[in-house]
Amino acid sequence: MLAAQTPQVSISGRVLLGGRETAPLPNAWVVLHRITRDGGAPIDSVRSDARGRYRITLRRPDSTGVYVLSAWYDSLAYFSSPINVDRPAVHADDIIAYPTTANGPPIKLARRLATIAHPGENGTREVLEILELENTGQTARITRDTLVPTWAGRVPERGAQFRGGQGDISPDALVFRHDSIVVLAPIPPGPVKQLSYAYSLLPDTRTFAIPIDQETAELNLLVEDTAAAVTAPKLQRLGVQELEQRRFAAYRAGPLKPGDIVEIQLPAGKFRAQAVLPYVIGLLAAGMVVALVWALKKKPLAQPVTPS
Repeated sequence: MLAAQTPQVSISGRVLLGGRETAPLPNAWVVLHRITRDGGAPIDSVRSDARGRYRITLRRPDSTGVYVLSAWYDSLAYFSSPINVDRPAVHADDIIAYPTTANGPPIKLARRLATIAHPGENGTREVLEILELENTGQTARITRDTLVPTWAGRVPERGAQFRGGQGDISPDALVFRHDSIVVLAPIPPGPVKQLSYAYSLLPDTRTFAIPIDQETAELNLLVEDTAAAVTAPKLQRLGVQELEQRRFAAYRAGPLKPGDIVEIQLPAGKFRAQAVLPYVIGLLAAGMVVALVWALKKKPLAQPVTPS
């Protein structure tokens, strides 16, 4: 369906080169993309002028689509926020590009959030972690190969079935290797970049430790077992919060340094009849054997028959 408000929209903005001093980026390709439920595709492009400015005319805007702009610089694409095309003229946010390097300053872990759920029917607990990574340098951090990631961090030992989730960093750029998660996506300066991943805790897990292998500005915990005991440096208890009709005990800790101990003592999982069924069957079988032996001992011996 085509939008009826305007037959065409004039979209303008600037492309800037970030660093110690932000400056206009001339002669950069700026591409307008339309994104729909079926996918996305570029629909027009122009080059920025000497002042980094550009203007693109969007004819017959599609009200069912989302429009974004991108600019390429030093092998990376930088995207704008979604553009509202319901008026004749739109000024987009500045697109800031950066030089790239594989040897820049280390990426910082600004925040780590872990949500630990109640045990499921099989006794495992699902854990969702959201990490916020920050590049405080002047260049975009990239990787030359998979052996040298842009960032890496330890994952819990008691976790299993690790899988990447949605965020600013695609799950396709996350690799779980031995006891760590590694990021292969570029990380430019500016706002923090979020990534997420989930995993399952083994059924017999009573002590859950979150490894702190690098400086972490803030750690947040949401534990659905409100009777769980949490220990961590500089721990703050924030009470019980309700999220999507579920109740979680909330905690905040940090800043944390490498080697700090964060542990959660989890209560025993709920009683599950199917978990003890094999033991019940075994006890019943043993009881039947004992009863049979007892009955045989009590049965009178057969008397010899006297011939008449």
